[in-house]
Amino acid sequence: MAKIAMKTPLVEMDGDEMTRIIWQQIKDICILPFVDLKTEYFDLGLVNRDRTNDQVTKDSALRTKELGVAVKCATITPNAQRMTEYNLKEMWKSPNGTIRAMLDGTVFRAPIMVKGISPFVSCWKKPITIARHAYGDVYRDTEYRVDEAARAELLITYKDGRTEKQTIFEFSEPGVVEGMYNTDKSISAFARSCFNYALDVKQSLWFATKDTISKTYDHRFKDIFAEIYENEYKDKFEAAGIEYFYTLIDDAVARVMRSEGGFVWALKNYDGDVMSDMLASACGSLAMMTSVLVSPDGNYEYEAAHGTVTRHYYRHLKGEKTSTNPMATLFAWTGALRKRAQLDGLSDLEDFANRLEKASLDTIESGTITGDLNLLLDLPEKKVVTTEEFLQAVASRI
Repeated sequence: MAKIAMKTPLVEMDGDEMTRIIWQQIKDICILPFVDLKTEYFDLGLVNRDRTNDQVTKDSALRTKELGVAVKCATITPNAQRMTEYNLKEMWKSPNGTIRAMLDGTVFRAPIMVKGISPFVSCWKKPITIARHAYGDVYRDTEYRVDEAARAELLITYKDGRTEKQTIFEFSEPGVVEGMYNTDKSISAFARSCFNYALDVKQSLWFATKDTISKTYDHRFKDIFAEIYENEYKDKFEAAGIEYFYTLIDDAVARVMRSEGGFVWALKNYDGDVMSDMLASACGSLAMMTSVLVSPDGNYEYEAAHGTVTRHYYRHLKGEKTSTNPMATLFAWTGALRKRAQLDGLSDLEDFANRLEKASLDTIESGTITGDLNLLLDLPEKKVVTTEEFLQAVASRI
């Protein structure tokens, strides 16, 4: 069988631990036998990021800007334990945070829904898409450990020499302090990405922050969304029969739990991170979630929304077979292949991406599953298989 041809390479960002193993299995079993795969490879594994002083992460983001489509494996964001385990030079920032900041995009995440797995929230009938701002906040923060009594101050120095200073806290004992930032430009790009995406999928857009407490920081998000909506999108939303509204995040969470789904929920960076994990778990599994970063200038980076599955990786190193769910990583590949096909006008490649997704869903709905879905899938006959066996079952359907 002649393999499906590609014109433009994907930016391929490899990752860490068990997801790195699954990454290669997906390519070997489900893609390479059918597609003449073209990628530009960047190793974002923690060892190589440390070796290159994290330059490889920046290089991969820059290349994504040039080629337009990337696919990324899950990566480690190191903590103190990882510093020792990997003998790192320093505690490198989140690679996802670095890439998001450089692309200035918005992350859209939605559950992969299959027959036989009902959401834990019984009223959810349609997928809810989380639109996560992908710039600034805690992911690009500055932190200090305060060792003794001290005054923490926030100092703003303008180019003309003017300064503004405000006391953050008077420490009478040791503690910690953190500084965060965002920009009007990035918030505006986030807002337009959300409005455009809602129009594309013809779904209403919700936006939520905590502006009653954060009266300047969060309120700036609220104001920018409101201004852009009124000036640029109100007529388009009304013509499409969808709505935009803002509410406090407390109220939004309550509304979400009572809704039937089928809308886009826009959230700040950390809020979107947490709520997408909640949504994925409520719909079955963290591994059953799609994730794509979309930049304002039309670049796309597809990834899995979960971690590197460390526990399974240690079992793998012992020679044990694991049953790790590959769906999120598999759908990252299909999403990237489909978008590359659409941009390059390759209908056969787009069709392959669609068929690979359908084969994956059909495999689960037939009862062949990984261990995490065993208690979730409501079928009379189920067969729990290893990751490799699951991917082989998917490939056999293609």
